[in-house]
Amino acid sequence: MAGALACGSIGSMSHVPAATRALRLLRFLATRPGPVSATAIAEGLDMPRSSVYQLLEAMAEEGFVTHLPEDRRWGLGVAAFEIGSAYLRHDGVERLARPLLRRLTEATGATAQLGILHGSDTLYLLKEQPPHAPTVITGVGVRLPAHLTASGRAMLALLPRAQVRALYPGRESFTDRTGRGPSTPGELREVLAQERRQGWSLEDGQVTEGFLSVASAATDHNAHPVASIGLTVPSARPVTPAALTARVRDAAAELTRRLAGRATPS
Repeated sequence: MAGALACGSIGSMSHVPAATRALRLLRFLATRPGPVSATAIAEGLDMPRSSVYQLLEAMAEEGFVTHLPEDRRWGLGVAAFEIGSAYLRHDGVERLARPLLRRLTEATGATAQLGILHGSDTLYLLKEQPPHAPTVITGVGVRLPAHLTASGRAMLALLPRAQVRALYPGRESFTDRTGRGPSTPGELREVLAQERRQGWSLEDGQVTEGFLSVASAATDHNAHPVASIGLTVPSARPVTPAALTARVRDAAAELTRRLAGRATPS
């Protein structure tokens, strides 16, 4: 009986297009809290393990999934995040966030930014700058190393640890701009753990000397980070990060609501 059921399952799967199976696999991984084993994927999708392995290998070559050999698990790859980011850009996250950034700038006199993760970079989609404010590097379309920016780390802090490890596997994954900021996986892990607990990220002079930024992330219905809102001021300005933190967290929470998202548990 078991053999007959197995043959029936394999026979029925042969009629499902490979593209459909790959999309089902991507959706399955996207709904998991972290990377999973190939066996769990096969069981969850009712697919033969041989078919799952073939799909995973093909999708890994294209960057849609990544293999974590030490854990014997598979997770979403950078290409999947890039497609998700492109969807958000075309689906109106900028339109939803723009009035929030304008209000932040008017209330604080700081430069406000909207950023998303693009692989291991922060990609800036929006910037609202008050009149006569010093020009900051975080212009629209600019990409900066996520581990150095408050906007990037606010999102990295909410990713599964295995996903962060896939983005930053070793010391060679870290670039430097001013000699400050995490430069090893261990240092990054410690910084992200602290920033996840407090619910916001701080960067002071790690991207550009003389500028300070705070940021908080907005999340989707799976409590996955999809964008972050940040505020930047000159470090010499007589304002403490705490004075900006509450406003940036409130703005990120409002963007989460507008995206029909779910807040990350504390």
